[in-house]
Amino acid sequence: MKIAIHHRQGSFSERWIKYCKKNAIDFKLVNAFDNNIIEQLADCDALLWHHHHAQYKDVLTAKRILFALEHAGIKVFPDFKTGWHFDDKVAQKYLLEAINAPIVPSYVFYDKKQAIDWAKRTTYPKVFKLKGGAGASNVKLVRDFSQAIVLINKAFGRGIAQFDRLGHFKERFNKFRSGKDTFIGVLKGFARIFIVPEFSKKQPPEKGYIYFQDFIENNNFDTRVIVINSEFAAAEKRFVRKGDFRASGSGLFSYEDINIDLIKVAFEVASKLNLQSVAFDFILDGNNKPLIIEISYGFGTSGIGKVLGYWDRNLIWHKNNFKFEDWIIQNLIKN
Repeated sequence: MKIAIHHRQGSFSERWIKYCKKNAIDFKLVNAFDNNIIEQLADCDALLWHHHHAQYKDVLTAKRILFALEHAGIKVFPDFKTGWHFDDKVAQKYLLEAINAPIVPSYVFYDKKQAIDWAKRTTYPKVFKLKGGAGASNVKLVRDFSQAIVLINKAFGRGIAQFDRLGHFKERFNKFRSGKDTFIGVLKGFARIFIVPEFSKKQPPEKGYIYFQDFIENNNFDTRVIVINSEFAAAEKRFVRKGDFRASGSGLFSYEDINIDLIKVAFEVASKLNLQSVAFDFILDGNNKPLIIEISYGFGTSGIGKVLGYWDRNLIWHKNNFKFEDWIIQNLIKN
């Protein structure tokens, strides 16, 4: 088997390249944005591409190329079942509800009047989210109807920018205060108020829909569970920021006292959906029942790379390295 890898610095591809070299696996690096990428893959059996939600060219074309190749019989990562819902929280709502997975109650509206009628009747607080974004970007706590109606008017009016300039600056400032960013980082965050990144310039405002989730109280952390090929799982607790309700992107991790029920649910859902790779973000409700906030085929490695071990599908703990990038390639080869 010959494997093609689209390389991006800081992505899964760095480990994939090392694995292929170490194990004498025939591979070549390709640029998936080349016009003749399909021709370049004529001698390959598989393509691996860790595409990213904040890389505009990735967003524009990664799924198109990967799924076209999959239709032609070439093995890909991520495949359609694993990746079609990536960075789309609304799609994930429908997917998880369709299989009766335990999800945080979620609400999406495509009509302004329906959204307003619901906002008048519902209880607060609620959590507002755009369908895309990671690291708790584009996520706000809505405390009452007046805040909800402002968001609804924007969503069905001029739209909501995918890049929250002020929110980005506040995030960098808060990380600076907690020792997780530098003063230079704060200055860069301030500059982003006036100079938005290229990705944001090319993305149109989000409009024509609005999405909320219930706010589940008394959670000072969420738990991220990674499942690879429905065979291996690892987990980390991610603590909320001080004075905030969000855990994603906080950089505050723990690997102790993981609730085994979360691991069990993660295996069950990953197997039912036949996912090559998935990161589940869980919280617990008032009865300690696991609820899925959202899912993603790709994930940051700064936290999960430090886990003390992993579980197999029989929920047996192994104190060993969590070699998820290696297992992704191994699964492509054996299948």
